[in-house]
Amino acid sequence: VNRGWEQVQNVPYTKTQLGTRIGKFTIGPVPGDEEFIADISRPGDGPGELIWPAGIALDSQENLYVTDEWLNRISIFDKDGKFLHMWGTAGNDEGELNGPSGIAIDAQDILYIVDSRNHRVQKFTKDGKFLSTWGSFGSAEGQFNAPWGITLDQQGNVYVADHKNNRVQKITADGKFLAQFGSYGTRKGQLNRPSDVAVDPDGDVYICDWANHRVQVFGPEGKIVTSLQGDAQELSKWAKMTLEASPDAMKRRREVRSLEREWRFSFPTAVVFDAKYHRLIVSDTQRNRLQIYNKLKNYQMAARTI
Repeated sequence: VNRGWEQVQNVPYTKTQLGTRIGKFTIGPVPGDEEFIADISRPGDGPGELIWPAGIALDSQENLYVTDEWLNRISIFDKDGKFLHMWGTAGNDEGELNGPSGIAIDAQDILYIVDSRNHRVQKFTKDGKFLSTWGSFGSAEGQFNAPWGITLDQQGNVYVADHKNNRVQKITADGKFLAQFGSYGTRKGQLNRPSDVAVDPDGDVYICDWANHRVQVFGPEGKIVTSLQGDAQELSKWAKMTLEASPDAMKRRREVRSLEREWRFSFPTAVVFDAKYHRLIVSDTQRNRLQIYNKLKNYQMAARTI
């Protein structure tokens, strides 16, 4: 997901959304095995256009569903990027949306959408028929404060990044609270504005600890395992070619701006676990790149940057 600058004072969104689009590409199992495929959509509020895309998910037919935080709607594209249709109505009644962000789709093609500014999760069919909703504003179990990312585990349980409550909640598919991961702070196992969450087939939970600039890994029972800081030092061939095509970008990369290593995470926003290659992919937002970790024994990680 690529989105332009947000909330620039005295500047209309039409002037800040020039980069808004969904990028499609393949990432092979070894460095250098990457291929750009296509850009999907463009800035705007017409059919098939996006202003603030936030979350993406694929259904069983590989159709792409995109939440739009500004337009309060879901846009659907086929696997080749062709626009199919859209649905969504702004509001706070059941089935209406106010700042939809994270989205997940289960094996039956049921959509779970984080309705962020309504502080809840809503379930829909893939055609937009409302099914149910759960959650409300607050900090008690099962309540939310500006939730953002969402994922499902292999048992169908739902994990929600409860952004301003500084935790991730594990909830059944019908909204029953099961467990909490994290609490506010900067220590290992604590969170500061978590933005997204992923779960691997072993049940390990990966949380984008956004304002702490790291990804934290928890075991299935909630015990902290390790913390990833963004350790990739080697650029992929694709990333090097991209930088070399832009002399200004390469020059800025070589400049010494601080004593902190350049490859550290800066506000990582999204995370997904790729079960096919047993690896974690992290969107390192402020550095405009992805970092990839291959899960090895004892949670040692081998990193690569794209």
